[in-house]
Amino acid sequence: MNTHKIKILIIDDEEPARNLIKTFLQNQSNIEILGECSDGFSAVKDINSKNPDLIFLDIQMPKLTGFEVLELIDNPPLIIFSTAFDDYAVKAFEQKAIDYIMKPYSKARFLEALDKAKEKLNSTEKIRGTFDKLLEISNENPEKLNRFAVKNGSKITILSLEEISLFEAQDDYVMIYSEKGKFMKNMTMKYLEKHLDDTEFVRIHRSFIVNLSCIDKIEHFEKDNYIVILKNKQQAKASKSGYKILKEKLNL
Repeated sequence: MNTHKIKILIIDDEEPARNLIKTFLQNQSNIEILGECSDGFSAVKDINSKNPDLIFLDIQMPKLTGFEVLELIDNPPLIIFSTAFDDYAVKAFEQKAIDYIMKPYSKARFLEALDKAKEKLNSTEKIRGTFDKLLEISNENPEKLNRFAVKNGSKITILSLEEISLFEAQDDYVMIYSEKGKFMKNMTMKYLEKHLDDTEFVRIHRSFIVNLSCIDKIEHFEKDNYIVILKNKQQAKASKSGYKILKEKLNL
């Protein structure tokens, strides 16, 4: 007989919502509640330190959204969304998440979602695959980016677009250059191109996306390549096509 208890973390900025989940879990003998979090920062910290099997995750929260929490955790647990956020992202997650329960929900609906999670817990491969799908779908959200949540060790930093001068491709990651320092983030240049405002950020090379407001000057380098020099003295290559776009954007 399997005596392993399912370790659960509850993440919601509303105390009544957290209390409701705890009430619905009261008679579940194979459940251990590791704790609860009222914001995204504490959620990332607790997920990474306590390694829950399953989290109930709200989407709209202070400090970090539920999606930003997903981007910053090291060891992905199973995820059930408990949210009132009825929009594109939630509809997409319907097919890929373990489940999502729309507030207000009944105990029967809650337990249905919990049963789905229990079935999945037998395979860590399925957990990893499901988590990757969650990130993939959140990345397909057509809304424009207005900030980035990044992590350096245990420290989480929020970067506004105005603080960012440059993005540089580095294998499967992107290096973000900002006023607060350099930060590595797991994302693609293609994703950035799609989600950044193209009146503010331009891809000038397969490896570089630049903040137009940070450009100081552009110099010819060799053949069809150019060097973009930023006001903070950073430099980035521009291809022939990238230079053409810059000329149009900057009215050169």
